[in-house]
Amino acid sequence: MQTHPLWRPFNPGANAARQGERVASRQTAPGAVQAHDEDWGEQFEGTRRVLTESIGDLALSISHVGSTSVPGLAAKPVIDVDLIVPDVEDEHSYMRRLDAAGFRLIFRDVMSGDPHRQLTFARPNTNLHVWSPGAIEPQRHVVFADWLRTNPTDRLRYNAAKAAASAGDGSARYNDLKAAAVYDIYERAFAADAHHAHDPHPRALVE
Repeated sequence: MQTHPLWRPFNPGANAARQGERVASRQTAPGAVQAHDEDWGEQFEGTRRVLTESIGDLALSISHVGSTSVPGLAAKPVIDVDLIVPDVEDEHSYMRRLDAAGFRLIFRDVMSGDPHRQLTFARPNTNLHVWSPGAIEPQRHVVFADWLRTNPTDRLRYNAAKAAASAGDGSARYNDLKAAAVYDIYERAFAADAHHAHDPHPRALVE
């Protein structure tokens, strides 16, 4: 069986499991899912400016990712940003400056085998994901967003999954409730990738 290099197994409880790695609470609550807001792009630019001013050349790349980066996609009004630094584990090089700029560290964990730091920012409400070069998750984020920008059917499917997750049991994790839809969208994106072969990995076989 051929597998795309960015494929990861279906893990419906991943978000709930990682809560044990939380080191602080966010400054601003995520809010409810809402229709796409054209202002989200400008809010990202505001966050980008704060990052550039605070850590300068340490910011190897700053990317708007997640649902707020995809026109036509509903989202919680939180800007997701991927920040690549020379070494995410060298916190002394960047964390104090981010803290001084108003960011707060809330997770210190590992995702897809790569060390990861998640910080939040109050205004605009932001999730800042910090990675080292070559990390897998930022590459997955690009694939996911690019696919949704060009596939209206999957945008509708994902919007429906978000609505269902929002209406779910309040004790459940929103991200975990939509995990199946996310996995299936990745499967279609990987199968369509002309640069890497990928045989179907349906959830029934990998759960």
